[in-house]
Amino acid sequence: MSEGATRIAADMPLIDAPYRDWVEAARRLAELIYRFNELKAADAAGLQEQVRTLQLNADARLKEWVFRHFTDLPSLPVAKAPVMVHHVPRYLAMRRSSGEDRIALVVFDGLALDQWVQIREDLSARVSEFSVDEGACFAWLPTLTSISRQALFSGLKPREFQSSMGTTAQEPSLWSKFWQENGLRRPEVTYQKGLKRSEQLAALEETLSRPTTKVAGIVVDMIDEIVHGAMLGKRGIAGQIRDWCETGFIEELFTMLSQHGYHIYLTADHGNVDAEGIGRLNQGVVSEMKGERVRAYRSEDLASSVPPEIDAFQFGKTGLPSDFLPLYAEARGAFVPAGHQIVAHGGMSVEELIVPFVKIRMKKEENAT
Repeated sequence: MSEGATRIAADMPLIDAPYRDWVEAARRLAELIYRFNELKAADAAGLQEQVRTLQLNADARLKEWVFRHFTDLPSLPVAKAPVMVHHVPRYLAMRRSSGEDRIALVVFDGLALDQWVQIREDLSARVSEFSVDEGACFAWLPTLTSISRQALFSGLKPREFQSSMGTTAQEPSLWSKFWQENGLRRPEVTYQKGLKRSEQLAALEETLSRPTTKVAGIVVDMIDEIVHGAMLGKRGIAGQIRDWCETGFIEELFTMLSQHGYHIYLTADHGNVDAEGIGRLNQGVVSEMKGERVRAYRSEDLASSVPPEIDAFQFGKTGLPSDFLPLYAEARGAFVPAGHQIVAHGGMSVEELIVPFVKIRMKKEENAT
């Protein structure tokens, strides 16, 4: 594993690398993080510093790249694969035009690429005919659910749903609207969130089994729930994901979708990262939106009210409303009491910004489609 980390460090994309290089680098890093988190604590201890240095260097390199190239990503073509999460609905509409009559988009809220690797490996061990077409795409910045997941279901840039940027309540109607604009009728489109346990699947199946249902948007939010309650960092989260996989929920969900003829696509709205507190921002109502890794302000003056001892940087404008200015915690910092260790999202790290986009196959005969 040490040799693998050294190779990834040596092959880190340069400042003018194409976005595909970052997708590939993120996937390789995710495989390494997954293997690291699978190690026993005693074995992991000797590699911890090398892995952390690699992660920090990758994040710093990605930040430089984002400052120069992120603005190009939203308008790139999507015919072969989505580059950003808001491209996903358009890509799926193309897949329907190519003959994939029934499509299910399964969004694992908050799922980092390394955690997808863990789930993939579990499914591979459990399901003999399981296979996957691997890929990844970029979340929206800031990597907050109400921004990036709403973009994912609407097919819009955040400035195009400005009035609902602080909530996910509009997702069902935005998802339905996209598909109605692409030739489907309202009863042919469904949206379900809050899924995490097997006992919820019977009610979902009732909707999915209707002949009229053509497109399903499904939010699985167990990962996000685990992340926000995490006490032992991402290594601890890996153990909780392992326990959840053993309940059989994911296998049952995908099997059910496959049995009803759905082409299954899995993605996430953002990932998550180990972070350390750099100090609270006690600004009352000054900030428009608050995350542990990001704050958003309505003006430059308000953003500049952040105390100088707080290590943070500004990056905004791309796809965002003109009066929405995010301020990000530097590196792997978080706006919580100094020294506190948390798992969080909202920032610009590799593990938060580049998320899985994969096609799931649960039986061999689907390979021909």
